[in-house]
Amino acid sequence: MKTDKWALAKSMGRITRIGGFAISRKENQQQPLITCTTFNILAPIYKRINHEDPSCRESDYRTYWLARNHSILDWLLSEKSSIICLQEFWVGNEELVNLYENRLGDAGYVSFKLGRTNNRGDGLLIAVQKELFNILNYKELHFNDCGDRVAQLLHVELALPCSQWKNSDVRQEILIVNTHLLFPHDSTLSLVRLNQVYKILQYVESYQRDFHLKPMPIMLCGDWNGSKRGHVYKFLRSQGFVSSYDTAHHYTDADADKWVSHRNHRGNICAVDFIWLLNPDKYRKLLKASWTEAVFGMFKYLLRRASLTENDAFALLKGENEDCITFSAFREALRELNLIGHCHGLSEEEIKELWVQADVDGNGVLDYKQFLQNIWSSTNLDEKDEEQVNNTNDAQEQSIGFSVKNAVLSPPEVEKGRWPEDYSLSDHARLTVEFSPIKMLCSQLIC
Repeated sequence: MKTDKWALAKSMGRITRIGGFAISRKENQQQPLITCTTFNILAPIYKRINHEDPSCRESDYRTYWLARNHSILDWLLSEKSSIICLQEFWVGNEELVNLYENRLGDAGYVSFKLGRTNNRGDGLLIAVQKELFNILNYKELHFNDCGDRVAQLLHVELALPCSQWKNSDVRQEILIVNTHLLFPHDSTLSLVRLNQVYKILQYVESYQRDFHLKPMPIMLCGDWNGSKRGHVYKFLRSQGFVSSYDTAHHYTDADADKWVSHRNHRGNICAVDFIWLLNPDKYRKLLKASWTEAVFGMFKYLLRRASLTENDAFALLKGENEDCITFSAFREALRELNLIGHCHGLSEEEIKELWVQADVDGNGVLDYKQFLQNIWSSTNLDEKDEEQVNNTNDAQEQSIGFSVKNAVLSPPEVEKGRWPEDYSLSDHARLTVEFSPIKMLCSQLIC
């Protein structure tokens, strides 16, 4: 007979460890707690053993990589997260793949792996506890871009429904995405990373549409290779996603230096690992409009980096002998800012789409007022408007959502913005978030 772990935890008031914290589950708690861990485990083919010899990698020393990955699994299995998302999983090594599949399988997980399309050997792994979730679907997304990046989409439902909802029509399904974005080796790749996220959200949107799915919680997990100051972060925030760790610790978007999660190959420490949450009651802009704003945000950032004010920027874009910005002048500005003219740049279709969004009246030119409104000052709805949107329809359908109860980074030093020199498990910290299911109304797309 299968043991109901959630019911057992409630009856015993069990103490559950998440990272370095102890979370008490009280006897009268009605909802189960769902935990999610994301961790870039540093593939042995990338881990350097001798810093004086960059070609010396851990993958050449079986004893080293085997011991380290056993330690990683020890940590993961001691945490017993409901959902595990790993990046830089060494799919090219059969022994390591078998190690993870066997130990995770013995612990009650079902797992899916996906290698990158360049055959370098690393990729992704996503695993969920079979006792907690029913697998409804699993999909793979290949970006087919310069980074050969991939993403996994897992559609699950709670196998042990919340008791108070068993006889209701509340859907208890979740979409989980695991990915690892391209590292921005130079400024031209920032646009590639933005497009990778755009493709993920497009795919999720089309998946929901193709299968006639109603709004449900979406978790985006992984190594995003970008900070809270970046364009990817702002793009996801414009789509209603929140950083679960920041939510748990009451950090704002401006708190960019409160924590770190990675020491990269250049020796820099940064915060790049996120578990993003989008609840079904959140306001969502049309995806294309949000992407356009993100590109214009990048456009504005590059102009400001050149110390140009809005007046200077308009003068530069319109040219000396023009009163307005024309399409050809707009295209030339994109070229000068290195957003087109190379293999990673905007496509012709994307350039035209940007112009259509800027040239709202369709007369073929932009005057100063239109430039300010549609390009320079293009912003998202503020929180007040968002709240009004979310509360306009009392007859909306109900769905499961999640509140963030706690979030922990390990090793604990990274929560203070420091990287410990004695940490050797990976060059990334492990992030675990604890969620509590709640009932909420579904929101709608707003253009």
